[in-house]
Amino acid sequence: MLSTLLDGHWRARTAAGGRRLIWVFLTLGLLGMSAEVLAHAIAQGDKGYIQEISGVNLIAFIYLGAKHMVTGYDHLLFLLGVIFFLYRMQHIAIYVSLFALGHSTTMLLGVYFNVGINSYIIDAIIGLSVVYKALDNVGAYQRWFGFQPNTRAATLIFGFFHGFGLSTKIIEYDISPDGLIPNLLAFNVGVEIGQLLALAMILIVMSYWRKTDGFFRHAYTANVAMMSAGFLLFGYQLTGYFVA
Repeated sequence: MLSTLLDGHWRARTAAGGRRLIWVFLTLGLLGMSAEVLAHAIAQGDKGYIQEISGVNLIAFIYLGAKHMVTGYDHLLFLLGVIFFLYRMQHIAIYVSLFALGHSTTMLLGVYFNVGINSYIIDAIIGLSVVYKALDNVGAYQRWFGFQPNTRAATLIFGFFHGFGLSTKIIEYDISPDGLIPNLLAFNVGVEIGQLLALAMILIVMSYWRKTDGFFRHAYTANVAMMSAGFLLFGYQLTGYFVA
């Protein structure tokens, strides 16, 4: 959802944006050489802890859920894209709630019913969710195809995929069935707490940035960078799928 103020900058910034896009790809490509940077997973120490414990451990799983969200760059990039041009708290609450509903549903049901999806494929789709939102923010669909996708439906649907990404990893770690449901619910509570903390930090930064004269001048570049990160994640995960 781009403000009409950006329309006047579109053509003037396209050439410069293309050059920036190349530099963004090069920079992110260097970061991408580290598998740990791009892996959508739970830290190895946490993985070992999950595999070893059994019974109800609510506090531990709340902590793990919150930690995963505040360190999950793919979730945060999508969340940033969703709220990028949202100014009213009621609109932010609606979209964040839709995203939370989506990833909570598939995370819980995916683990409970042992519905595993190839982690590379699901993470590639998560990368595309970031690309989708960045393109939406720069008004690409209206310019290219003459229509605007239903942003609320898209947020919910991509939330489902984000949840499957997490459930797939949890399944791989063979959580003990003893206390599974309470622990999963606690993990989900932690994810939501982490999401609220991350959202608060994003909104604080965005509120200051939006007050500057350069916000609309740099909004295009910021979304190009976001789109580049999504494409990089998508390509990295597809490469891992075919190589594995």
